Amino acid sequence: MERKNIWEKYQDQKREEVFEFGEKYRQFISQCKTERECTSEFVNMAENAGFINIEEIIRSGKSLKPGDKVYAVNMGKSMAMYIIGKQPMENGMNILGAHVDSPRLDLKQNPLYEDTEMAMLDTHYYGGVKKYQWVTLPLALHGVFVKKDGTVVPVSAGDKPGDPVFGVSDLLIHLAGEQMEKKAGKVIEGENLDILIGSIPAVENKEKDAVSDKKEEKDVQIKDRVKANILKILADEYQIEEEDFISAEIEVVPAGEARDYGFDRSMIMGYGHDDRVCAYPSFMAMLGLDEVPERTGVCLLVDKEEIGSVGATGMKSRFFENITAEVLYAAGQYSELALRRTLTRSKMLSSDVSAAYDPNFPSVSDKKNAAYFGKGLVFNKYTGSRGKSGSNDANAEYMAHLRDIFDRSDVAYQTSELGKVDQGGGGTIAYILADYGMEVIDSGVAVLNMHAPWEIISKADLYEAYRGYKVFLEEA
Repeated sequence: MERKNIWEKYQDQKREEVFEFGEKYRQFISQCKTERECTSEFVNMAENAGFINIEEIIRSGKSLKPGDKVYAVNMGKSMAMYIIGKQPMENGMNILGAHVDSPRLDLKQNPLYEDTEMAMLDTHYYGGVKKYQWVTLPLALHGVFVKKDGTVVPVSAGDKPGDPVFGVSDLLIHLAGEQMEKKAGKVIEGENLDILIGSIPAVENKEKDAVSDKKEEKDVQIKDRVKANILKILADEYQIEEEDFISAEIEVVPAGEARDYGFDRSMIMGYGHDDRVCAYPSFMAMLGLDEVPERTGVCLLVDKEEIGSVGATGMKSRFFENITAEVLYAAGQYSELALRRTLTRSKMLSSDVSAAYDPNFPSVSDKKNAAYFGKGLVFNKYTGSRGKSGSNDANAEYMAHLRDIFDRSDVAYQTSELGKVDQGGGGTIAYILADYGMEVIDSGVAVLNMHAPWEIISKADLYEAYRGYKVFLEEA
């Protein structure tokens, strides 16, 4: 079944909407490059749209009614949003779930050192990356230092106008004979992804000789003077000391804004499309609901998907289940049985990206079952690898239900697998929510260069994802 290029169906006014939505998204991913930054911005936007922190509801004892909007934040890195529907929650919810973490380099807890009068930061890569893609790029530092007294010091260096940038060096081609013989996975080793951040030594202090009658000055030797100079800059700029790296979370990400891509500006190249290109339209679909939905609508934006959804802020934590229990209680509908029914009877779109067909690498894809730019929202009935290992394989009945509501609303969609059967594979958060027994399917936007520092998406697919997610909240 061949799907038409959706640009052809857009009239001038509709194209303006597509480009306007794409521009707002471009600005979002340019400004929000970490899960903390994404969550913070989403919270600000949600509060401006009338959402209330569930903690306020709990403290006040207020009861929730249909149409009320609440949100909850988990450790500043993930969040859940609810719009209370007309039906009892135990009839099930319509859930949009995406993740806001992306592959990157993280600073180690003891990262700062000096080598041959160069100041360096030691890193540990996060998620699935081709390590050789991260060298000789302008990089930025985003994150937080948390001091012993609990003070949180935000850090953003490399993206503001006039900021310096940082980077990982690589061998010059003239001396790379042995390196060029290595396999791609070994060309750059993980322990060699260290960031160069400075080369000016600190000025040695002078002090008076208290013994000499002539009060002569003498040099006070400073060990690792370039490192000392960097620490002075950090102290002046952020009021931190070297020990504060122990309680810091600093992420190394590509520097610079996302950019329109192509002469026709139909695409966007940016860092973090996986999975913010699904998180953003999921969030905006919640804000775009004009009427109280029949079923409670949920937008769930989580962390740690790139490393298996583990940890307190990942999908495998009990955060979502616990907050859903709080919402049920505030709506006067809580019981343990009601919570189980609510989760089991819910429907979910696990909103995560899919691999776009790449004409430069056709051999890894089955053309009949690949995702293409300009063909709309992508459904992956299953992901996993090889023999569907680790996948959630959605029911045919659920797929038929989604076809019906999207066709009636003229939402463009396509189906895909993640490459040929034995080429590899991947996963999302779908299988975790499926453990509750709810209907779940993967749906998202096709991406070129997935997991590279700079990825590419189609503005038309982004817009159709927004339309599809909104229809799902209204009618699923």
